[in-house]
Amino acid sequence: MKKLLITGLLSFGILTFSQELKEKTNERETNKALLIKTDHAELQAQKKAAEEKSTLPKPYNPKANAEQDIKKLIAKAKKENKNIMIQAGGNWCIWCLRFNQFVQTNDELKKIVDKNFLYYHLNYSPDNKNEKVFAKYDKPGDKFGYPVFIVLDKTGKLIHIQRSDVLEEGKGYGLEKVKDFFLQWVPKK
Repeated sequence: MKKLLITGLLSFGILTFSQELKEKTNERETNKALLIKTDHAELQAQKKAAEEKSTLPKPYNPKANAEQDIKKLIAKAKKENKNIMIQAGGNWCIWCLRFNQFVQTNDELKKIVDKNFLYYHLNYSPDNKNEKVFAKYDKPGDKFGYPVFIVLDKTGKLIHIQRSDVLEEGKGYGLEKVKDFFLQWVPKK
């Protein structure tokens, strides 16, 4: 009787262990399949973003002397009574390129920008990080990512730094959000 009980308990233990092992193996297989599916989806998204990026204009110039360019813009802004809108980012940044394309291809936004701002694309890339210029504005890209907008008045005084994520809508930018942002920083007459 004792032997039968021990044999029964051992058999039950082995069956339980075998079932747990099977469940863990199934769980691992499911997790592995999910990882593969996720990796595939991420690769597809990266491929799609790279294709989109290749079709968009590249407004950032890594070879530009941003300090000198901004000084010239300040002199011009004083004469034209315009503020300066600096879009900081790089040609590597899909959201930077999307924003540029969004503004350039929307007549209403383009009209607001052309009338009220001198627009500058401040490059940040491995080729040229423009560290002096970014330091002057407290390195906003480090805090908010890219693109980030630096708004200067006609004298070159910093009047606002704007994160871009609050301007996003879906996989792009919201017209009313961007329009409100620009209109908020037009020069005071």
